[in-house]
Amino acid sequence: MKKLSGIVLLTMLMSGCVIEPPPSPQPPAPVEPVPEPQQPVPPQPEPGQTVPTPPKMQSINWPASVAPLVANMVKADGVTAGSVLLVDNVKNSTNGSLQTAKATAAIVQALTNNPTFSLVSADRLRTARQTLGLSADDSLVSRSKAVGLARYVSAQYVLYSNVEGDVKSPDLQMQLMLVQTGEIIWSGHGSVQH
Repeated sequence: MKKLSGIVLLTMLMSGCVIEPPPSPQPPAPVEPVPEPQQPVPPQPEPGQTVPTPPKMQSINWPASVAPLVANMVKADGVTAGSVLLVDNVKNSTNGSLQTAKATAAIVQALTNNPTFSLVSADRLRTARQTLGLSADDSLVSRSKAVGLARYVSAQYVLYSNVEGDVKSPDLQMQLMLVQTGEIIWSGHGSVQH
């Protein structure tokens, strides 16, 4: 047994292991109070430097802007009463931001009680967009997408609308297209009213 203990001790010495005596008890470390977290102070602009204000959205009277165009469209030659119409999202081609969802809603509202067209429901349109992989707020609206969507929901007509020009005084253009051929059977434009 002494021989084995000697071999273990010799092995430990040769490998560099040091046997330390047990540590002496140390006094506990002093406890310091944790400082309260400080709220970050927002950076103040340097004197003479102004903070830009975000652009204001133009207040547009969409119902008044679309009503005369819709009234002309429903009287267009070649329109079959009772046909199914898809109102596509209004496209913004201006040099700024516009609330085109409100413009689309105003067109739908103007056509809701009109007997000339039966509108594709919002639920059916949403489902068709999801099926075709188009987002509800697709900013890359095009005539070909509008016609393809109208074919998918079995509409006979599609209304493609575009707002263009300067954002302060834009123009609204509407085109009624026959889905089967893609032919534009009516076109109208007017200034957007504020």
